[in-house]
Amino acid sequence: QVQLVESGGGLVQAGGSLRISCLASGSIASIDVMRWHRQTPGKQRELVAGISVTGNTYYANSVKGRFAISRDNAKNTVYLQMNSLKPEDTAVYYCHALKILTGDNAWGQGTQVTVSS
Repeated sequence: QVQLVESGGGLVQAGGSLRISCLASGSIASIDVMRWHRQTPGKQRELVAGISVTGNTYYANSVKGRFAISRDNAKNTVYLQMNSLKPEDTAVYYCHALKILTGDNAWGQGTQVTVSS
């Protein structure tokens, strides 16, 4: 099973930008969907963005137009570029990998993103 490690989180002022990364221990070329989720204390984990193996992307309404997900299969890495950050974007961001046919999936340990007002 692939292992996922997120990095790039940190503290940023509102209006700023941050790019977080998700490095997989193996090839992601055969992974159907790579996603970013986020979670704040006391709330359910929510889907932020996803990208298919063909490059199709989708976003939560709350981040549409501000965030961009991308994948580099050669580097086994998925990115989330976050622009125009808002305090409500503060959360732990988790990377998720899913193989649709088998249902195999994996989660990373998360990276904290804090947006100050």
